[in-house]
Amino acid sequence: MKPQIVTFLIKCPDQKGIIAKLTSFFYVEGFNIISSQQYTNSEEKKFFMRIRLVADSSVGLSKIEFEGRFAKLAELYNITWKIDYGSKKHKVAIMVSHTSHNLYDLLHRHKEGKLNCEVSMVVSNHLKLKPVADMFGIPFYHEPVTKETKTQQEKKIIELFGKNEIDLIVMARYMQILSEDFINHFPERIINIHHSFLPAFQGANPYKRAYERGVKLIGATAHYATQDLDEGPIIEQGVERVSHESTVSSLKSIGAEIETFVLARAVNFHLNDQIIVDGNKAIVFPETGE
Repeated sequence: MKPQIVTFLIKCPDQKGIIAKLTSFFYVEGFNIISSQQYTNSEEKKFFMRIRLVADSSVGLSKIEFEGRFAKLAELYNITWKIDYGSKKHKVAIMVSHTSHNLYDLLHRHKEGKLNCEVSMVVSNHLKLKPVADMFGIPFYHEPVTKETKTQQEKKIIELFGKNEIDLIVMARYMQILSEDFINHFPERIINIHHSFLPAFQGANPYKRAYERGVKLIGATAHYATQDLDEGPIIEQGVERVSHESTVSSLKSIGAEIETFVLARAVNFHLNDQIIVDGNKAIVFPETGE
């Protein structure tokens, strides 16, 4: 029988002995620590931890009782926490418009087993990318939108995601601005790829504006979507050097490769419980290789 691995994401005010208190608790509960990562923000006096545990096979794990005991410890030390038992794969919905490279890349990685999730559907406001979803055998939902129908369209998509128990939404160049109501339904569960190295060139046509500015670096940024456009917690970024000879077309081509790499890494970080959001920052713990 495969041992059950439990992942805790923890944040709290930094305080003396907090690591000892946490590790002692897990020891008493019959867990073996297989990896423990910590980060202390000394300026803001905050402590962050990602800890991976495996239960002793002789211990019967009652999730309700276990979480109740941890909640008492959390209250004592003002701990905010999240737990994942690794019992099921996350269900992911990918939202797209016209641009295909991120969709192709994510579906290919999923097919090759490089994304630890179930891609449940592709949702688009256009029909152009339906053949891509069909090629990979992923259900495709066409939800066209206009300025006048935006509220109704988003309501339908929210209901669709709820009905299918979607855990994570990936905006793989979905070129619509999501409403505050939509985003609030899925806090810290919507990842967007923006085709520039934020905070530079927010909004539309970043490659054109990068060309006009004569930049020597272009990049891409994956971040959690918030009500403030392109200003959510940054998960991952990448850059590539360019020159005065670059055209808008060549910048787009180079940028597409950066986008796919950055977006895939960000999605994997989320799926593997490597991220703690603190205000408008994302604390991203590196892969441990366990």
